[in-house]
Amino acid sequence: MAEPSADILGQGWSFPVKPDADGRLRFVSGDEGIRQGIWLVLTTAAGERQMRPEFGCGVHDLVFEANTPALHGLVQQNVRDALLKWEPRIDVLQVGVETAPDQRNLLLIHIAYRIRANNAFFNLVYPFFLNEGVG
Repeated sequence: MAEPSADILGQGWSFPVKPDADGRLRFVSGDEGIRQGIWLVLTTAAGERQMRPEFGCGVHDLVFEANTPALHGLVQQNVRDALLKWEPRIDVLQVGVETAPDQRNLLLIHIAYRIRANNAFFNLVYPFFLNEGVG
């Protein structure tokens, strides 16, 4: 039997999409399905999907930018805009960006969100790697 939140939040293919040992696709639902949906939005560059080229997050256009406070603001706005557009099951409460202490080419994107159907609060940290041309 499916968990109670599966009825409210839906069910979909597990990400990444790949068959299990028996050759069947795995499905996720509930809180995990939403977490994977957020991850999917963040890891997809705009234009990457053939049938839905506008899907994704604009942070991938910023990979060669210098790690500055201005970049942090752009990343925050791109992530917030993408999640507001593509993940209607959540309310985005906060998006924060910080540089990893020992890696200037790594941004840690902190996302606080609430699931609309059950008011559960969650946090997700997405690692975003920059390939700066100049140190």
